[in-house]
Amino acid sequence: MSRAAALALLPLGTALAAAAPTGSGGATITVTVTGLRNAEGVVRACMTTDEDRFPRCRGVPGAYGATTEAQEGNVTFTFTGVKPGRYAIALLHDENANGKADRALGMMPKEGFGFSRDAKVRMGPPRFADAAFDVGSENRAMTIHMRYML
Repeated sequence: MSRAAALALLPLGTALAAAAPTGSGGATITVTVTGLRNAEGVVRACMTTDEDRFPRCRGVPGAYGATTEAQEGNVTFTFTGVKPGRYAIALLHDENANGKADRALGMMPKEGFGFSRDAKVRMGPPRFADAAFDVGSENRAMTIHMRYML
């Protein structure tokens, strides 16, 4: 599949509703999202180890998901009880809170998006390896910048 086709299929809105796995122990990952252009809708976050399905999370075993009210500027997510592994995060600023990533002309994202390590977006979402980071037993904090194409 071409990167352009992959962008058209970017399922962030529907994919980010996954629930966080339960259990005690594990690391706490705190993510500050910067650059939100308005307080409309919600911001959805998904953290997964599934390299083949990234940035999708819906139905992915072991994926962590979170949603928070949008606010202009910054929002923060906290994932708790995160098991050690190699993860990547995908974000969506779902401005109309319809649960999906809206697009213009069937391809161009109309809403904000972001990825861990601020992985670059070219003709589609970044590869898992470009967004991936390691989680061990130590807590981590990171910042992801929200990007808008329109």
